Amino acid sequence: MCAAPPPHLNPDSVAVVIPAFNEESTVAGVIGVAQRLTADVVVASDGSVDDTVNVARQAGARVLDLQPNGGKGPALKAALEATQAEYVLMLDADLTGLTPEHLHLLLAPVTNGQLDMSIGVFEGGGFVTDWGNKLTPHLSGQRACRRAWLLGVPHLGEERWPEPAITAHLKNTGARWDYIELPQVAQVLKEKKRGFWKGARARTRMYADLLTFGWRKKK
Repeated sequence: MCAAPPPHLNPDSVAVVIPAFNEESTVAGVIGVAQRLTADVVVASDGSVDDTVNVARQAGARVLDLQPNGGKGPALKAALEATQAEYVLMLDADLTGLTPEHLHLLLAPVTNGQLDMSIGVFEGGGFVTDWGNKLTPHLSGQRACRRAWLLGVPHLGEERWPEPAITAHLKNTGARWDYIELPQVAQVLKEKKRGFWKGARARTRMYADLLTFGWRKKK
């Protein structure tokens, strides 16, 4: 059953979109929280080779089984195109400590017209994830906005990691945005999911791609 939304919010106007790559151990928990807000939960599995697709389906989400792995940007765009909701919440599939109240915190300033986008940052969920999120809060994958605005981001479906393209569009359009603290939320570290060395290599490649977005677009 959905948790009671803010008085001004119609749950049918909101979708939760969750790009996922090999997140069989955490995706069901994120889906479960999302379903307490809205029945419109879309998981875009980005070429997962574990049991992410089956776990997400069993948890009750609509699942897009995208093959082969193309990156978070294409997965996010596919999830956005699979719903007609006015508002969307972007969530990473490896979150821990998430509650419906966190979703309301992200949504409220957007649905009441205060912001065009809210960006969630971790607070108190764990030293490593808190530190990384605060160091580069503009790279957070937890966001709320209108679906039409997000679909209008240039290169959204081309970027392996879409957050820099979204940030650039915020600046270019003069959109109103702000950071929203998400108490006690954290992410499972890549080093824990994949083993230290594989996780460290994956993290290095991710940050290299994220932090070179501006340079690549000027070429």
